[in-house]
Formats: sequence, C-alpha cells, structure tokens
Amino acid sequence: MADGIILASASPRRAELLRLLGIDFRTDVSAIEEDLDSAQDAEQRACELALAKAHAVALRHPTHLVLAADTLIAFRGRLLGKPRSPDEAVEMLRSLRGAWHKVITGVAIINGDAGQVFVAAEVTRVLMRRYSDAEIHAYVASGDPMDKAAAYAIQHRGFHPVERLDVCYTNVMGLPLCTTQELLAKAGVTISVERNGLRSVNCRFCEQARAGQPPARGSRVDT
Repeated sequence: MADGIILASASPRRAELLRLLGIDFRTDVSAIEEDLDSAQDAEQRACELALAKAHAVALRHPTHLVLAADTLIAFRGRLLGKPRSPDEAVEMLRSLRGAWHKVITGVAIINGDAGQVFVAAEVTRVLMRRYSDAEIHAYVASGDPMDKAAAYAIQHRGFHPVERLDVCYTNVMGLPLCTTQELLAKAGVTISVERNGLRSVNCRFCEQARAGQPPARGSRVDT
C-alpha cells in the first residue's frame, strides 16, 4: 500500500479541487517544462506532459501514489499553454474572444509501490464571451493570467471570461474531478461520494467549484 498521495503541482487551483474529493495529500513540484507541438494530438500531448510530471516526482517518492495533471488549449490548429509575457497573454485573449475552443487536461497517476500507471484525458468545449480590450488589459495587469493555460481562469470573479461550456467545469479549472476520481479508484483509493452525481451536467464537484464552496469531506451538450 502506498505511503500517501502526492499532488505533483504548484497550482493552488488543483490543490483546491483535489480537496473536494475529501482525501489527504501533500504537494511536490516537478520541473517539467511544456514543449508544445501543434502538429501533435492535443489529448496525447496533455497525457504525456502529465505523465512526465508524475514520473519526475515519483522518482523522489517511490513508495507514494503520485498524481499529476497538465492542461492545454486547442484553438484553430494551435496548442496554447501558459503565456510567456503579458503581451502574449493579451494576444491569446483577443484571439479567443467570442470563439469556441477545447480545454484538454491529461491526468496521470503513478503508484510506485504497486507498479501501477494510469493515464486519461478530459476534453471540454468552451465559448468565450465578447469582452472588451479594456477588460483584457485590466485582467492582464492583475497578473492572474500568467500561470494559466491560454491566459485565463474560468473562475475569476472580476473578468468572467467564459460565456458557455460543455460538461466539465473542473476540467477548465485544471483538474477534472470525475476523471481523477476514476483513476484514483483504479489505483485503490476509495472516494466516498454518491456515484450518481458523477459524469453528469450537474456534477456536484463542478457545482462546488463554480460556487467557490469549501471542501466537502467524504462527500455534454454539443453545439
């Protein structure tokens, strides 16, 4: 049995989301850099990056269960990661304005103690609202976009960039909890939640994340 669970991420959003599953964990950060090739399949690349992050941390914690994730944006034949500068953040937000794109999160679990590896991806279609240039510049000036894939946070209360999305709110935040729960179950980690609340438009995890509710212990529409 693994000595414990480690989240291989420095993201406070992923830690916040994982707490919604009511499990104990600690964090350690990998040094994996995103290398995006727009010619590569987005789901495959997100899974590869998540697995690379998990592997890097698992080398330091061989008897632990390590969970990692990586989120990419697929938009008009390009893969978007985090902006490298404020100017690039402005460019990303302008290009996404009023348009649909896909958010892809790869999730990987390495259970070194049992020699197990589990990987999966979640895809969500997102429509951005037609925000103004002034809103873009104010948001970028706040610094919030700089550690976000495609330079935005769906949950940002001042910017509210998203008009509509299909299926999974927590995926757009960076950690699809339904997928994560399923992989943890395969690794032998039991989550005490009502199963009928998962994989639905009204998933309780998505609703809690959207509302910014505190963690609850133990507890697709295409166009």
